[in-house]
Amino acid sequence: MGFPTLAGLDHVMIVVRDLDQAAANWRRLGFTLSPMGVHSAHLGSANYTIMLADDYLELLGVIAETPNNASVRAALQKREGIHRAAFKTTDAAKGASALKARGLEPNGPIEFSRPVELPNGGKSEARFRVFRWPETERPGDLGIFACEHLTPNAVWIPELQHHANTARRIVRIEIVSLSPRKHADHMAQLIDAAPSEEADGAWRVPSGGGRADFVFLDRQLLLQRHPAAAAGDLPEEGPVAIILAAADLEAAHRSVGARGVAGSNQVDVPLKNASGALLSFVAEK
Repeated sequence: MGFPTLAGLDHVMIVVRDLDQAAANWRRLGFTLSPMGVHSAHLGSANYTIMLADDYLELLGVIAETPNNASVRAALQKREGIHRAAFKTTDAAKGASALKARGLEPNGPIEFSRPVELPNGGKSEARFRVFRWPETERPGDLGIFACEHLTPNAVWIPELQHHANTARRIVRIEIVSLSPRKHADHMAQLIDAAPSEEADGAWRVPSGGGRADFVFLDRQLLLQRHPAAAAGDLPEEGPVAIILAAADLEAAHRSVGARGVAGSNQVDVPLKNASGALLSFVAEK
């Protein structure tokens, strides 16, 4: 039985220092980005989203210092890159209560919104309700939270789900760790999942609902999987790689161009070219 109200990975948050520059860089990788959205004032943040079939990537930056973005500001003092992963929740209030019943104090639920510019020139509003696990609970230095979409049609807009690189969904997040088994067990405990060892020694934790997995591995194994990871600010521990399924791997290669490195069955984009995250395109199965 999984953690109450969770339904697998919803999105990955990538924190950046310059939102507009990051958006321009990701567009050059063949992604279609939403217009910039400014969150409710108590969050003090803004974002661009990259919408896939059922999940998405979020480029997030701070526009005003508030208590709610203290951890983002602290992370950005060290490096840009993956900061948190969000689960889809069917009921943020019930999820927060379940977390508290387990002896962990949730941050939230917090409700917020952002305006949405529609492709037809109209306007809408995206509304969310979230809760976060405590900052002390960061397996492999990956923060986790859960997001309840109150207005999903204002987020998953069909015109924004088509990308020149043919990205379709998130397959997994890879987290470099000094103790992969320990951090996989930690993640599994937090979300009531079952970890398993992969053939090369990495440890996998499913997010649930048939969605993306979390994979914990050491630096040597990460570099074996992704030699391009050596070209960038690779943390000693932390979330590093986002593996994306592409409908057409050749189209992905054409889209990223010289910013990527093609292998026999994947196309990798080094950390320096994707806001501190390593992107790896693999063929959709």
